[in-house]
Amino acid sequence: MTDKTPGTPAAEAPAGSGLRALRGPAGISLRVEPRAQLTGLLLAVATLALAVVLIGTGDFEIAPWDVVQTLLGNGTPADDFIVNDLRLPRVLVAVLVGAALGMAGAVFQSVSRNPLGSPDLLGFGYGSAVGALVVITVFKGGATEVAVGAVVGGVLAGAAVYLLAYKQGINGYRLVLVGIGASAVLVALIQYLIAKAQLVEATRAMVWLTGSLAGRDWAQVWPLLATCAVLFPLVLGQSRALRTIEMGDDAAYALGVRVERTRMLLMLAAILLTTAAAAAAGPISFVALAAPQLARRLTRSPGTNLLTGALMGAVLLLASDLASQRAFGSDQLPVGVVTGLVGGVYLLWLLVTERRAGRI
Repeated sequence: MTDKTPGTPAAEAPAGSGLRALRGPAGISLRVEPRAQLTGLLLAVATLALAVVLIGTGDFEIAPWDVVQTLLGNGTPADDFIVNDLRLPRVLVAVLVGAALGMAGAVFQSVSRNPLGSPDLLGFGYGSAVGALVVITVFKGGATEVAVGAVVGGVLAGAAVYLLAYKQGINGYRLVLVGIGASAVLVALIQYLIAKAQLVEATRAMVWLTGSLAGRDWAQVWPLLATCAVLFPLVLGQSRALRTIEMGDDAAYALGVRVERTRMLLMLAAILLTTAAAAAAGPISFVALAAPQLARRLTRSPGTNLLTGALMGAVLLLASDLASQRAFGSDQLPVGVVTGLVGGVYLLWLLVTERRAGRI
């Protein structure tokens, strides 16, 4: 949302853009985007509000104020057990998974310069699914082994797509086409593994493939939190280079950006974020596709929206989980079903919009 440029004068902001250029000491200029900052603040507030409401949602309803009091250590023993032991881990997993997918989607869409460039369509999520299903159906592994299999499968799929799409650099159009082809192959592998599995393993595999936050505890929170704590600063630290790459490789090279090194580093970070999210909650579809585009439309920023994309991802997943628990009566749906329903409609709308704009 802000860019610092040491040693260069503040540039004039385009009229009506909402940008403000501030000059500081020692030749440091600061570009401020008030609309983007306000959007980020509102999304952060929405994330906190949805988290509080979601913690209070369940068979034993807890008022939002009581949830806040319990989180501050002033609740009853019963509320403390329900809030801190049962529901808080699930909500934290939802926030972290949504944020990880939102940021990963923003990276892939910026690198490919294509609104369809998301882990859902490039095959990385399916790679995680294949890795997890191999562990479930072949090795009969437990939850920890399944999580490791998801990470390994996603990383291998990402490496394969990158190598197949590489030809004197990465072209966004070629990356999307290779990713779609890889997705088709990986879906076929998923179907094969399920067809050959025994009934118990096949049922377990289908539950995992749906994507769910049910039963999540602190064992899923800590690895995902550590992954986000390492990779979020890394990706945000490359936001300026990523914004430059969006202008084209030639322009980025001219401005001193090591394009292929930066692109490979960012793609690796995005793949790890995607696979960590899948390891914690299964393949949650369409959040990575929708969150960056919605953030871009809210901020009206032509460049990358990494932080706002992450916040939008958290809001989308929290809202979807809330809808899955409240919108269908006594039948609670896995959150992956809700994101799939909403995301399918969003994808159709995006395709129609891009076609009318003449971009596809």
